[in-house]
Amino acid sequence: MNETLGKISIARRALHDSLVQQGVVSISSEGIASMADRSQASSKSLGLQIALGMGAEFGGIKLKGQTLGAKFEAAIAEFLSETMSALSAIRPGRWTVECVGGKRKIDHLAKYEPYRHLDDLARAIEQNPMLEAAVGNLYAVSPDVLVVRAPESDENINKYDKVVDKSTARLTTMREENNSDAINLVHAVISCKFTMRSDRAQNARSEALNVIRNRKGRAPHVVAVTAEPSPSRLASLALGTGDIDTVYHVALPELQKATYDLVNDEAMNMLSMLIEGKRLRDISDMPLDFSV
Repeated sequence: MNETLGKISIARRALHDSLVQQGVVSISSEGIASMADRSQASSKSLGLQIALGMGAEFGGIKLKGQTLGAKFEAAIAEFLSETMSALSAIRPGRWTVECVGGKRKIDHLAKYEPYRHLDDLARAIEQNPMLEAAVGNLYAVSPDVLVVRAPESDENINKYDKVVDKSTARLTTMREENNSDAINLVHAVISCKFTMRSDRAQNARSEALNVIRNRKGRAPHVVAVTAEPSPSRLASLALGTGDIDTVYHVALPELQKATYDLVNDEAMNMLSMLIEGKRLRDISDMPLDFSV
């Protein structure tokens, strides 16, 4: 008897189907997958096997970079919306997943705690341009996807026991009583990079450090999601600690199988090191990691 699939497995399959149907993951008539680097033989081989494993067929047309990136971000946001809502047993709360990558003119982090002060800083710089010379863009962050949580009412906090009253816990922003504007709290910041190149890895690291440095409160989860087939390029972002929490691959088991089938010792060793070193995980791991 086949095991009944859980919601995360169903959502993962739906993610792959969506990426294929929208042309984000495609295979050209020449057999080159959309995530592959056509100048690198191993990337082409790995990319093709991953794309086939996700359900792509030959004859597709690769989307332009900006369109492809936007669709990739939206698909990741949809996956998180489906899976985060299913975790109420272990991570209750009112969650919202926002795909904000295409709206760079707005500082989306500054709308939420613990980053509201960035809005004040931006206004101060507008009024005094000389401040920009001193501050630069060290406070600027352009996330692709955000997971935010609404503050809780006293009624909900006290649902099972008398936890809060009018005399204490008067500063925490998790309490709606203290948060007159009902400002949501940032729980996770996701950087979506369909493929990895050295400049994209550096951009993701810089933005992650800005998220960490500029908070006034607990740091949110700071992660990256990719479909990059090359283990060495995955390592350019995944190796090391201090900025990105974890790198998630949209098809890690498919990448593992493709790498082992390629019989490339260097690629296999690199991939094993990233996984066993807890620096690379599958997209299906992300919702449960966010439950912490």
